[in-house]
Amino acid sequence: MTTAPTAAGTAPAPAAPAATMAQAFNTALRHALRDDPSVHVLGEDVGTLGGVFRITDGLAAEFGDDRCTDTPLAEAGILGTAVGMAMYGLRPVVEMQFDAFAYPAFEQLVSHVAKMRNRTAGRMPLPITIRIPYGGGIGGVEHHSDSSEAYYVHTPGLHVVTPATVGDAYGLLRAAIASDDPVVVLEPKRLYWSKAAWNPEAPAAVEPLGRAVLRRPGTSAVLITYGPSLPVCLEAAEAAAAEGWDVGVLDLRSLVPFDDATVCEVVRGVGRAVVVHEASGFAGVGAEIAARVTERCFHHLEAPVLRVTGFDIPYPPPMLERHHLPGVDRILDALARLQWED
Repeated sequence: MTTAPTAAGTAPAPAAPAATMAQAFNTALRHALRDDPSVHVLGEDVGTLGGVFRITDGLAAEFGDDRCTDTPLAEAGILGTAVGMAMYGLRPVVEMQFDAFAYPAFEQLVSHVAKMRNRTAGRMPLPITIRIPYGGGIGGVEHHSDSSEAYYVHTPGLHVVTPATVGDAYGLLRAAIASDDPVVVLEPKRLYWSKAAWNPEAPAAVEPLGRAVLRRPGTSAVLITYGPSLPVCLEAAEAAAAEGWDVGVLDLRSLVPFDDATVCEVVRGVGRAVVVHEASGFAGVGAEIAARVTERCFHHLEAPVLRVTGFDIPYPPPMLERHHLPGVDRILDALARLQWED
């Protein structure tokens, strides 16, 4: 079947095939391994199995066990090994199997990974990428659904990114691996199987870290979010339109570096903002965002910056997680509390 020519006499480009976020991550790793022999992937079950979410599927077969290496179940040892590898000129990409499984490696992360460049006056950067599947929405039990971004964001010396789209999964992971500084890539596990039109043979150009993107413009208010909360914010914005509210959605993409310029430009244009994330609210990333927006945009705000977050409790059992995670109704309630003017 051929594509009919357009009025100008040229056929339109064929639509890009659909791909999942998991496939985009896998492609990013494959391209990084192909393009740079210093890149090595290591973690629990990343080799023969291809990872519990199959993000590393096929990499060991293609590049060998010495480039995609299964490790013992010892997160502190995995990250400590990566520190040594980076000191000797390699670019290790570490997979922590689940969010809460990464905590045994936290001492290595804080004491060495985040501090080495400063400790050596810039002479020894550690180009380590730490991939962490995080967040809820998959019916996982405790230790499998944490949103631990605040720990990493609060650690000076680390970059922290979290993609919410298929294209960003590829672009942000490639940018992280190319960075000479350590980067924590928080991968929303509930979005691994989300699909979008994306061509792995012609991925978008890799952008620098630290840029937010306005996914939906609006004139009444803006929802500021990242990672797994982006789809629910887009759904809430659609529902808000039925109430006569024109609500925008801003995807942060990068938590460190933080894109103050874009965030403030959007907030100043609408005067009302709600921050949405899965992690608990107290001392969470949303609190920092609300403080930054209030300090920089105070005279443009028509209402306080509100937050819609997970509750301040340990992650609940699977049957209760839908009540714990921010949903459309809770977001709409927050928008209603912004006291719209007629």
